[in-house]
Amino acid sequence: MTRRVPARARDRERRTARDRGQVTIEFLGMTPTILVTLVALWQVVLVGYTFTLAGNSADEAVRQGTAAAPGQRQAACEQAGLDKLSDAWREGADVSCATAGGYVTSDVTLRVPVLFPGTIAFPFEVEGHAGAVEEAKN
Repeated sequence: MTRRVPARARDRERRTARDRGQVTIEFLGMTPTILVTLVALWQVVLVGYTFTLAGNSADEAVRQGTAAAPGQRQAACEQAGLDKLSDAWREGADVSCATAGGYVTSDVTLRVPVLFPGTIAFPFEVEGHAGAVEEAKN
């Protein structure tokens, strides 16, 4: 005895068989777009993180620069500015301090890495700036 399949079920089976693999093909077509989007987002994160590091390094540098003696200010400032940076951002970093009228400023310049910190960097740099009043010496 053969089982009779209703017409609707037969049509549904034919459509399902015809569309088999369609989702896979569409996903494979979208894969390059997904990957490019992820790479672009990662690069934006690296740029933002570099801005954060530059600002934090400038804050640390000026904090140490205000407490140091005037003759040792640049060395203390530079050491503090580079202290918390990893090797990937320390390479090519520039820290400078200046004093004018009892006000100490620090400027930190960092290079933005391309995709992987510690490899190549973009030709532009990120700057961080901080300032504080010089501490009174007794």
